[in-house]
Amino acid sequence: MIQFENPQAFFFLLALPALYILRNLGIFSQISFPLTISDWGGKTFTYKNTIAKIVGFFSQVFAVLGFIALVTALANPIIRHQEKIYTSRGTDILFVLDTSPSMAARDISLANEQVTRLEAAKIGIRTLTAAERGACYGLVAMASEAACIVPPTNDIELFLKRLSDLNVGEFGEGSAIGIGLSTAIYHLSGSNAPKKCIVLITDGENNAGSIHPETAANLAAENGITLYTFGIGTKGSVPIEYIDPKTGKIHSGFYESDFDKTPLEEISMLANGKYFGTESTAALSSALAEISRREDSVQSFHYRFSDNNCYGFFLFMTVILFFSAWFIRRVMLSEVL
Repeated sequence: MIQFENPQAFFFLLALPALYILRNLGIFSQISFPLTISDWGGKTFTYKNTIAKIVGFFSQVFAVLGFIALVTALANPIIRHQEKIYTSRGTDILFVLDTSPSMAARDISLANEQVTRLEAAKIGIRTLTAAERGACYGLVAMASEAACIVPPTNDIELFLKRLSDLNVGEFGEGSAIGIGLSTAIYHLSGSNAPKKCIVLITDGENNAGSIHPETAANLAAENGITLYTFGIGTKGSVPIEYIDPKTGKIHSGFYESDFDKTPLEEISMLANGKYFGTESTAALSSALAEISRREDSVQSFHYRFSDNNCYGFFLFMTVILFFSAWFIRRVMLSEVL
């Protein structure tokens, strides 16, 4: 929001209409800079060339704008930013994101195009974090293996960068849902956040790893962690293409998508959560927003204000505009004469 520390300076703008009125009344004649000495009371110079008239008009406009910019600079404009600073911990939300090759299937609707399941998940997560309600976000990448990419943090820029860098196939093939959930639980169990939740986004069933998803879900419930599960993607034959990060080989073709959502519904209920089936980025973003509302916690905070002074910018514009007006009248128009 822009504010002015010396708004009284704007009274100088009254000089513009006052000068216009006085000229029309014949009290002030238009200021001119004749190139030759003329007789007193002689006829003033006028441009007969149409282009010269137009250029001369612009020189007057630049002069007026320069004066306005100068007055604005005298008013000392500042842009004041308001930032909410939380003084207590909010909810910890840890995403467990499937990165198996099937997440490269391109069947999620976004406007008038289709995007991959992994990219749709990233878009939904970015939309949620953009709301910025004081929560801490973390990220676990999962396929046949799992790893915590970002532990719960309020550094949103770091979180989003690591999220953007995540690619299909980095953690192998398959979906070790139990290991992914266990990794997330390990990083949340010691947290002192008032609320803790895991958001699992996958497009398949558990087919890898040595930990059963139900075991992980019960462990989450014992540690007061809520589990939300997302089954992303459509059923049927869908196009798929991705680059294997280990070999650099391009894989493309069609993937037969057909998984049973029942196991995801069951583990979410075991950990007091909810299952969401999503086939578009809009549905995914809406479901994530619902989770944010359900897991919102009361936090104490204060506001911090910072000011950016714009005085120098308007002074710079004043110089540019006045120089432009001078250049037009003294250089360009002198060539036309």
